[in-house]
This record gives sequence, C-alpha cells and structure tokens, in this order.
Amino acid sequence: MSGPRDIHGYLGEFEDIPGTRVYTAARARQGYHLNQFAMSLMKAENRTRWLANEAAYLDEWPMTPGQKAAVLARDYNLLLDLGGNIYFLAKVFSTDGLSFLQAVSTMTGMSVEEYSAMMNAGGRSPEGVRSITANRAAEGDAAIRKQR
Repeated sequence: MSGPRDIHGYLGEFEDIPGTRVYTAARARQGYHLNQFAMSLMKAENRTRWLANEAAYLDEWPMTPGQKAAVLARDYNLLLDLGGNIYFLAKVFSTDGLSFLQAVSTMTGMSVEEYSAMMNAGGRSPEGVRSITANRAAEGDAAIRKQR
C-alpha cells in the first residue's frame, strides 16, 4: 500500500477527463439550489408556474446568476459545470417535452439520429480521449512537428 494521497490532486484528476463532468461533493455543494429547483419540477403545479414565467420562478431559488442564465438558455453542459446533476436536470428537459436522448444529443453537438447511432454502435471510442492535459500536449507536439 502506498502512503497518503493528496485528496485535492486526486479530485483534480477528475477535471482532466475530456467531455466528462464527474459529480463530486464540490459540484453537489455548488449545485444544491440548482438541483433543488430542477427537482421541484416533479410537481405539476410547479411545472405550470415554471412554464408560465420561467424567470420569475427561477428568482424564487437562491441560484447564482450564471446558473439561472444557463437554465434559461438550456445550456446543459454549462449546468453540469455549475453543479447540476444530469438526473435532476432531466426534470427540466422533460418539462420541455424532450426525451433523455433528445436532450443529451444537444450536449454533444450531434443530431438525435447521429447520437443514437453512435450509442447503438457502442459509444465513443476511448482512443485519444483519456486526458485533456495529454491531448493538449499531443496537439502541441504535433504542431511542433508540423513546423519542422
């Protein structure tokens, strides 16, 4: 067994996974009110109020201005960065009449058909998407080789 591990370094490694937001305790704390808002949409009366005036409904929640703007823009990737939990955010896109497949495809920049076909074929290849840091280094190395 190795010695004690630096927890901050360990958690920092989660931020180095391309295209993935690991839902950590820090993200849970950051997104607490955002996720509580999303869960409130489980009740029909809240969905009705939300659909009648989204901005006014959001003002009832102590979320950051960035979180509120991201909700209104339906920027799900940013919402994940701001502490949103995809399973809670599903209440938002369900209220909008979107399926999970439709909403998640918007997060990839793919059409529903493209995203569905990719997932049915086994998902994204893990090749070349293991580390943001390593990818940047490889891109830098490739640019240097190209200049030679």
